[in-house]
Amino acid sequence: MKTSDIKITVGLDENNVPDTLLWTAQDGGIEQEEAKALLLSVWDSKAKETLRIDLWTKDMPVDEMKQFFHQTLVAMADTFQRATADEKMSDTMRDFCDYFAEKMDLKA
Repeated sequence: MKTSDIKITVGLDENNVPDTLLWTAQDGGIEQEEAKALLLSVWDSKAKETLRIDLWTKDMPVDEMKQFFHQTLVAMADTFQRATADEKMSDTMRDFCDYFAEKMDLKA
């Protein structure tokens, strides 16, 4: 069986606050690339619940965090449509993304 690894390295300051986030995905040609934030969700099918890791570095700018969340929400709507073929709910999610962007002043 072939496998593919994705590695996330979290550098912590003296208070255990993320200072650096580095990720590697060799199959994708990514080697120790810096990131400022990550959201990772894993489905536990036994417990029927989502396990999460939400991390961001202390120097992640708030305006970039707003963009990050908006782009993540849009991606989730797209993924939801591909995974479920539920176009109506996907469109509803995209409507919320537009609302979010408007309230966060992300769109002109």
